[in-house]
Amino acid sequence: MYELKFDPAICEKCKSCDCIMKCQYIDMDLEKAKEEHRKLVRGEDSEILTQCVTCYACEEYCPYHNHPFYLIVERQEEKGIHPVPKPIEKSQVVMMAPKGRIGEKAAAEPVINLCYFPMLKGSISGKLYEGTSLILGSDIFCNLMFLHFARNSVIKERLPAMMDNIMKYHLNPGGAKEFICYHDECYGTYTSWAPAFGMEVPFKPIHLFDFLYNRLKELKSDIKPLNIKVAYQRPCSSRLCPEMDHFVDDIFELIGVERPEREYDRENALCCGGVLEAQQRFDLTEENQTKNIEDMKATGATHCVFNCPFCFFTLMGKVSEKGMTPILMSDLCRMALGE
Repeated sequence: MYELKFDPAICEKCKSCDCIMKCQYIDMDLEKAKEEHRKLVRGEDSEILTQCVTCYACEEYCPYHNHPFYLIVERQEEKGIHPVPKPIEKSQVVMMAPKGRIGEKAAAEPVINLCYFPMLKGSISGKLYEGTSLILGSDIFCNLMFLHFARNSVIKERLPAMMDNIMKYHLNPGGAKEFICYHDECYGTYTSWAPAFGMEVPFKPIHLFDFLYNRLKELKSDIKPLNIKVAYQRPCSSRLCPEMDHFVDDIFELIGVERPEREYDRENALCCGGVLEAQQRFDLTEENQTKNIEDMKATGATHCVFNCPFCFFTLMGKVSEKGMTPILMSDLCRMALGE
């Protein structure tokens, strides 16, 4: 029912093949990259399908927004390729399934969608979140994580019901229906994945960083500049909404934080390595994490800020071992407010 909006003619005209040439995990010359990508487009076996580590980055690299990563995932599933071992994949599909426990109730705006991360409820407190309401649980879980498992079909099957469940909260009845996505993954689901597959979104998602920036401006007189250097760990899912990255700089400027220039940031960011570990690419996991964290440390950063909970729990120990403090963006902002 939901088909990917992909145009083969765009790829045929593309001269750069940036989606493959910029990849930090696939090493091919331009001629090889174009040939393997043609195979991908034609539905043939391609080395890209087994070399892909599902970091999402090619979605950002494609200058034509032609959804190369979504195409890779579609082809992987068609061909029965499992980036993550099947027992792990099957257990996650079962464990993360909706539980059917949602009931109709009102939620006062602004609404924070915490997705499926109840352990982060403590971060939704203080001046930043005064007057907000919180929704979370398996019945509103976006399910986009299954891109890492090459199970796009799970997202297609579950997401319409998840959006229906969100609407049961009657977001601002009679007016604009919007809510704040705590995680890039949710925001990317509704602003990138859903449009790419022709799925209508019945509400307006707001990125957490957009909300934080505007709330901090309202509380500007309460801000005590932190005067610290902070490295930012971009999550995989931020590749689906790179237009939101400027809010990191904007927030940092407001709270007196320097984002030092480093090799593995912005478009050249490295994933946290958690998915690589799940894929049992252990040597690559170690190499990836070492390069990334050493790069942070070399800039003189005293803190490493995260937005993705998975990145946070994957790297917090290793970041701490290097003498840097791991912290969620929400908590960094609260710290600047003296909380």
